[in-house]
Amino acid sequence: MKSFSVLFLMMAGLCAVAQMNPEQRPPIPLAALVEEAQQRNLEIHVAAHVAQAADHVASQAGALPDTQILLQHLSVGSPRPFAGYTNSDFAYAGLGVAQEFPWPGKRTLRAQIARTQAGAMRTQSGAVSRIVIEQVKMAYFKLAYLQATLDILLRDDKLLVEMEQTAESRYRVGQGNQQEVLKAQLQHTRLLQEITVHHREQGQLQAQIKQLLGRAQDSPDIITEMLRERTLPASASELLQQAAQKNPEIHAREQMVQRADLQTDLARKEFRPDFGLQYIYQNTDRKFRDYYMLTFTVTLPNRGRRRAELAEAMENRQAAAAELSAEVQRRLAEVQEQYVIAKTSTEQLKIFREGLLPQAEATFRAATTAYQANRLDFETLLSSFRDVLDFEEQYQKELSEHESALARLESLTGATLP
Repeated sequence: MKSFSVLFLMMAGLCAVAQMNPEQRPPIPLAALVEEAQQRNLEIHVAAHVAQAADHVASQAGALPDTQILLQHLSVGSPRPFAGYTNSDFAYAGLGVAQEFPWPGKRTLRAQIARTQAGAMRTQSGAVSRIVIEQVKMAYFKLAYLQATLDILLRDDKLLVEMEQTAESRYRVGQGNQQEVLKAQLQHTRLLQEITVHHREQGQLQAQIKQLLGRAQDSPDIITEMLRERTLPASASELLQQAAQKNPEIHAREQMVQRADLQTDLARKEFRPDFGLQYIYQNTDRKFRDYYMLTFTVTLPNRGRRRAELAEAMENRQAAAAELSAEVQRRLAEVQEQYVIAKTSTEQLKIFREGLLPQAEATFRAATTAYQANRLDFETLLSSFRDVLDFEEQYQKELSEHESALARLESLTGATLP
């Protein structure tokens, strides 16, 4: 029995460590972590700054080309500066300005293209925020499952201690055998293994959540609230409609189609020439009259290059429309998939609550009574004990997957489910 005593001491120490921290800190609501992620997550900040930078592009794209300041000098009779300036009316020093003017409508289209691109960047920034929030929720629900099942393991370990003590008492009086005690010790080892795995997975999730929240990795661990099953909408039709209207990825693709339309219009406008004005004042010596020169220029487009640009823009428009259709189909399929997961999970949770869990608990209580009365073998008692433990763990896992599916639906539809 020495090995059992050592194992029991190990379990007692591990249970004490596992129970210490949760009792000292209150649980943190998921809503508080979501708000913290929105304020402190670095990926959200990066996406927001990128979107803000894109807002300044429209004013650049719609502006006139840069104005040129011209300085001229013409010498006569020699390459020396100002040669002939005093004795020839051809020598002069000039100062002027030049400005190009695109064909009317080009600047407006370029500004609209930039604004559409900026809108797509803002939408993508919102998509990044939704993805981060979804990751926080997923990790929170899984962490809640691990913390809940750890409590179940620790509680059931106490029951197992009582079972082991009963087996030892029966063995001492000759009603049982040593194999029953060894099986109880084996079950202890299995629980110890599960608790160790839970600690490892919790540590990984704690690191992930802290990274999403922008917290230091050595900050206190997060304690979750108990999961509660949320109600699933009666039909997937409303969710599909919301996804088609509010999904940020779909909205971003729609803006890219609009941008492609504007680029096609601009490519057609590029067949029109651009203009330029140049005005120069030319100063000569005082005994000669000054010159004033106004120049009007027309930049004729290379039609072969412009036709290629128009063909490229039209192909890009077709590609953007195809990508939009593919994105809509992909997101609607994800909504339907997550809805099916959540719906079947709701049915599973009901089976656990109303059938498997109460039946397993009743079976275990009856088996305990029968074993204490020497009317049942220990193997059957241990099997009923394991059934209760397995069903409770499966219930918590199913509840976590149910809430994760709803969190995914919220991210896909842009809605907050009650």
